[in-house]
Amino acid sequence: MTEKLLQFIWQMQYFNKAGLHTVQQEPLSIIHPGCLNKHQGPDFTGAGVRIGQTTWAGNIELHVKASDWKNHRHDDDRNYKNVILHVVWKNDLNEKDTPAAALPTLVLEDRVPKLLLQRYEELMYSLSCIPCENSLAEVPALIWTSWKERMVAERLERKTAAIQKHLEQTTNHWEEVFWWMIARNFGITVNSNAFEEVARSIPVNILSKHKNQIHQLEALLLGQAGLLEQPFHESYPRMLQREYQFLKQKYGFHRISQPVHFLRMRPQNFPTIRLAQLAMLIHLSHHLFSQVKLAVHPDELRKLLSVTANDYWHYHYRLNEEAAFSEKTLGMQTVNNIIINTVIPIVYAYGHIYNEPAYKNKAVRWLNDIPAEENTVTRQWKLPGITNTSAFDSQALNELTKQYCRHKRCLSCAVGNAVLKRS
Repeated sequence: MTEKLLQFIWQMQYFNKAGLHTVQQEPLSIIHPGCLNKHQGPDFTGAGVRIGQTTWAGNIELHVKASDWKNHRHDDDRNYKNVILHVVWKNDLNEKDTPAAALPTLVLEDRVPKLLLQRYEELMYSLSCIPCENSLAEVPALIWTSWKERMVAERLERKTAAIQKHLEQTTNHWEEVFWWMIARNFGITVNSNAFEEVARSIPVNILSKHKNQIHQLEALLLGQAGLLEQPFHESYPRMLQREYQFLKQKYGFHRISQPVHFLRMRPQNFPTIRLAQLAMLIHLSHHLFSQVKLAVHPDELRKLLSVTANDYWHYHYRLNEEAAFSEKTLGMQTVNNIIINTVIPIVYAYGHIYNEPAYKNKAVRWLNDIPAEENTVTRQWKLPGITNTSAFDSQALNELTKQYCRHKRCLSCAVGNAVLKRS
């Protein structure tokens, strides 16, 4: 037994309430279990109980053992003066240690279904990425639907909080923040931090000055990423090198501190290709955030984001290394990923911060209009047969897996609750 599980049992009232009595042998009935307190003080506040002939209103404290009340020095803590009931799993005090005048105490050890405890233990010791995957068939569809909505909301709100921090760093410069975010997305997981650092090192007002010259944009991005420091024999990279040295001196730039990586990735995802595509996006767009904010349908976003790197890259994956012809167009899966993980969060954040529900509703609608993501997380949910038909579903499953399943937060999860409750 853990205190967190005991809190869950009390909050959900998952115990036999027939013939309740305190260890002082007074009859007990629960009027209201109270609200879980996530701050300092008793575990539940605003509770109501009837002990004997007296009705009490106040707080409730929970412990695994009755002796923990004194062990935690609650007797001398003013935050616990209004506790009306002490709920414990096990009473480890004898009658001598529990005088009649002591705090009313309820013991739950013999009142909780053993199957619930067994299922909880199975969840906590499961080696699966989805602890309850063998019990998911028991979960009603209505619970899944509402919990997915909750997961998407939590994910968008969590990303909104991160965007707000970025805005504080830029004095509410939305275009600058969007530039940071989209650059990070172009870097995929391996190079996301490095690409964001590149973006932060080149303000959007400088990019706008050079947006009509694609080679200058490439020079800035590749140079800041540290990819123009080797000797080259081809004329194009040598020209980029010269451009970068001039622009670096002009603006006082310093290349980023962390390296970009090529290892263990497909050539089309090499940082050289991604930076060249990012340069082309800047070259072809104007006030990018304003454009995505005004879009109505995902197709408009796809048209805006579907860029192809310039001709040099048709024959290269790396600078100075010629390869077979292949147009380096940003694939539709990548474009959808950018919309899902960058465009939708910032449009939602804009609606949240300025209290304009139309933007928030549009962001959620786009999630339902875009096909589901295919990744290691979503593939884990295929075997249990969980629906994953849209980006709304895949974003919900990503949030559930990363924020709940991996941390065994089954007691805070509606799906985990349903699995335990059915016992």
